[in-house]
Amino acid sequence: MFDFSSIADGFALLFSAWGPWALIVPGLVIGLVFGVIPGLQTSMAMAMFLPITFTMDFLSAILFLTSIFTGGMFGGGITAILMNIPGTSSAVATTFDGYPMTRKGLHNEALGLSLGASCIGAVIGYTILLLLIKPLTGVVLSMGPTEMFVIILWGLTLISTLSGGYMIRSLLIGVVGLLVGTIGMSSNGVIRGTFGNPNLLDGVAIIPAMIGMFAASELFSLPKAAAKASNALQAINMGGVFRGAIHSIKYPGTIVRGGIMGTVIGAVPGIGSSVANLVSYGSAKRRSKDPDSFGKGNPNGVVASEAANSSSEGGSMVSLFALGIPGGAGTAVLLAAFNVHNVTGGPRFMADQADVIYAIILANIAQAFLLLFVGLLLLPVLATIVRVPRSILGPSVLVVATFGCFGITGDLTGPITLVVFSAIGWVLRKYRYSVAAAVIGMMLGGMAESELLRSYQISGGNFSYVLGRPITLGLLALLIGSLIAPYVIARIRKSRAKA
Repeated sequence: MFDFSSIADGFALLFSAWGPWALIVPGLVIGLVFGVIPGLQTSMAMAMFLPITFTMDFLSAILFLTSIFTGGMFGGGITAILMNIPGTSSAVATTFDGYPMTRKGLHNEALGLSLGASCIGAVIGYTILLLLIKPLTGVVLSMGPTEMFVIILWGLTLISTLSGGYMIRSLLIGVVGLLVGTIGMSSNGVIRGTFGNPNLLDGVAIIPAMIGMFAASELFSLPKAAAKASNALQAINMGGVFRGAIHSIKYPGTIVRGGIMGTVIGAVPGIGSSVANLVSYGSAKRRSKDPDSFGKGNPNGVVASEAANSSSEGGSMVSLFALGIPGGAGTAVLLAAFNVHNVTGGPRFMADQADVIYAIILANIAQAFLLLFVGLLLLPVLATIVRVPRSILGPSVLVVATFGCFGITGDLTGPITLVVFSAIGWVLRKYRYSVAAAVIGMMLGGMAESELLRSYQISGGNFSYVLGRPITLGLLALLIGSLIAPYVIARIRKSRAKA
């Protein structure tokens, strides 16, 4: 189960220089700040700061981005507890009992419980990932280009089917994203979709496009949102927060179950922390001897939600490492960092660079412990950040994003791409299309095309080749099942309701 040689190499890699460690605390702070402001998602922070990782080595870049991820998971719970406004989509269930605790004057204890559960949940998620990496390596090495192509389609299908009641729209925009990702020169020397524009020969500038769709499009709606004031913002007591963090260990069953559920759910593309915290909360309520107390300030509800959304981070790394496919918005940004540093996730990455993978996992476990101290120190400051007027915050962040995109491409292609895809992202959000499906489709378009071309070359264009590959057939069955399942479940629910 453990590759002790690679783990030792990972330790050596981590402690060979202090550069990666120096970036973790700033990353946690950035994640906390973006997480605590309603409307600014963790994936948005990662996209905003992606350009500054270009000058870093690969390990430092990934640790910096994952520390933003880790900080954002806890940051979103702060306003959920203090103001009944989830800072991120992964903190929705935290509001159910966190805000009632605030109304009872227990906001310090609730913040401490949230911090403790977040730290322990992140440790659980990455520990499970540490156990899974070696078995996964053998499995993914048995996959060929046909299997990888079907997995890419299945991942997009899962993301689309889990986008509320808009599956067809999400599937459509995911396919459009795949097509956009193939613009430019193909691997067999064919030029497509450039309309004679030489700037598109290398394809669409993915990172400015991603920043535009994830970050800038969301900023357009910020000035409309008004923050609610709360008396709790003026009464953060660090003693109470610390006691709450210590008390979180009094709920070991809730934390472990939430951590395991968050990891498993996070590993499924398209689900992630937004669903994990709700599932964990529901499980804790069903198991409780006093389920009626949930929603009225039960500490178990806060612990269950926060443990699950933080552990889902480790789960989401499974598909990124094993298959080179992001499971959601945050890991899509990490995949962009992989591409920038000429690293391709998937079977060969796991086999050839196991020491790097173990170094990332071990450093992220350390991040969870550092989050405890950074969170305790910054809570009084973070509780006041929500007072920043959105009309000032939005334009400031947008200006920084524009300069960052100019630095990426070195000309106006970056800012122009940012503006164009900001508008596209705003339209997609307005009409309930999945922005995550579009971005992930764009990032996987080239990979999907390459795997399909290799499959065609190996099979000689003979479709019966697929019939001799049981793994491909199994994955195709899962893909079809993912498309049919929502309709079957809906029909069953209707028939039960009529009965």
